[in-house]
Amino acid sequence: MQIIRPCLAIFSLLILSGFATQIHGSKQSQALSQLHRSKLKNVARIDKSPFVAILHANATKTHPQEGLKVKDRIVKLPGQPNVKFSQYGGYVTVDKKAGRAMFYYLVEAEQAKDSSPLLLWLNGGPGCSSLAYGAMLELGPFRIHSDGKTLYRNRFSWNYAANVLFLESPAGVGFSYSNRTSDYDASGDRNTAADNYVFLVNWLERFPEYKGREFYISGESYAGHYVIGKMPALEVIGRSWQGLTNSHIWWCKMIGNAVINDETDTKGMYDYLASHAIISDKTANDINKYCNFAPTVTTDQHKECSDATDAAAKDTYYVDIYNIYAPSCLSTNLTAKPKKTSIFKFDPCSEDYAYAYLNRPDVQQALHANVTKLSHDWEPCSDVITWGDSASTVLPLLHEFLENGLRVWIFSGDIDGRVPVTSTKYSLDKMNLPVKTEWHAWFLSGEVAGYTQVFEGGLTFATVRQAGHQVPSYQPARGLSLIKHFLDGTPLPDTKRYN
Repeated sequence: MQIIRPCLAIFSLLILSGFATQIHGSKQSQALSQLHRSKLKNVARIDKSPFVAILHANATKTHPQEGLKVKDRIVKLPGQPNVKFSQYGGYVTVDKKAGRAMFYYLVEAEQAKDSSPLLLWLNGGPGCSSLAYGAMLELGPFRIHSDGKTLYRNRFSWNYAANVLFLESPAGVGFSYSNRTSDYDASGDRNTAADNYVFLVNWLERFPEYKGREFYISGESYAGHYVIGKMPALEVIGRSWQGLTNSHIWWCKMIGNAVINDETDTKGMYDYLASHAIISDKTANDINKYCNFAPTVTTDQHKECSDATDAAAKDTYYVDIYNIYAPSCLSTNLTAKPKKTSIFKFDPCSEDYAYAYLNRPDVQQALHANVTKLSHDWEPCSDVITWGDSASTVLPLLHEFLENGLRVWIFSGDIDGRVPVTSTKYSLDKMNLPVKTEWHAWFLSGEVAGYTQVFEGGLTFATVRQAGHQVPSYQPARGLSLIKHFLDGTPLPDTKRYN
């Protein structure tokens, strides 16, 4: 008898409002000043899962996969230290007619790869690369030196706990592409859901050994939409996945600093900035008085609202909004020799190192990437796609998951100012869930690693101390502890010794 034992975990990490791309540098102030106007006037909003018909239409789009796994094997990445695990990279076609293909990078588990679960990681944006952030800057096995040429080990990589699959999604992000450039203008929640599903169907044919594994979906930021909505768990569980895998499946979803409800995400951001002495009380009070972030508001706000959000943008101009205490990257120049590194001290210029490394021809050749010679550089966040539809909230889907017995975890780095812990707490409050386990500290190596609370129905919320938007970047040990407890289905470690 086939058994499906679903669970869901959501970590909150990386997005600006319900649809905006990841913003860095001077662009972040403009994004903040315009956040109150971010109503996507020309975009179709979706508040319930819209994916059923699309999935039915795409379910038969399977393509021959014989021999492709062997071709995808990565012998060794340039500048890589020796490792004992296997890596794969390559393309999975999701639409032959359009010539649309998704790029993936698989890192097999450091130990017990044949029995370890499969964990799919998706970055947000929308339009940001899981190869850039997830694999190279956060939870992957390597980090990139300041020379942009060599790699060093991340001893808190999540492949110590699982086989990790990174997907660049949708087409137009990273190395993923379409020969029909109009597809880049048709990006959005619906089409991404369909392509992600077709990718998984075909990828499992290429790697059939994973059909018998526990399977988990995780991500951060706007991946709150990808993981909750774009990877439509209930539809797959009820209709297709069981037949694909013939196995016991744990459906767990994890999202870091996730975008889950536009209205509370936005209000929570400004309240967080006020409570951390970044914007003034007057600015915060004016925003609360004059701004309306409800999704039903499609007209411009009062001038007083615009003035207040502009003032907030000015106050945050020189602050990394994704980690309000992070140092700035003062030079984008690569170094002739690698700078001294520490996995516990994240380099604020790491994104520049990733850009240099992943645009090297020898790296792309080793990854089996950019085989069509794209007309644009690989970018950490795409500048070629246009997002067409976005849900203003995924809270109804969260309720639906809980009602169907899925276990949900949500975590949040507590010094992220973009989708801060305040936003996530406001969103969870709207769910009106009874508390099962009261708020308490959780521990790692004798120190408070964060705080957690468990709700009735299977939802766990956890914070990670001293972590910004990308939790595994800033707190790699705490991030690994979190994922291990999640995969094991065990509560975060508590203590009752209050000395």
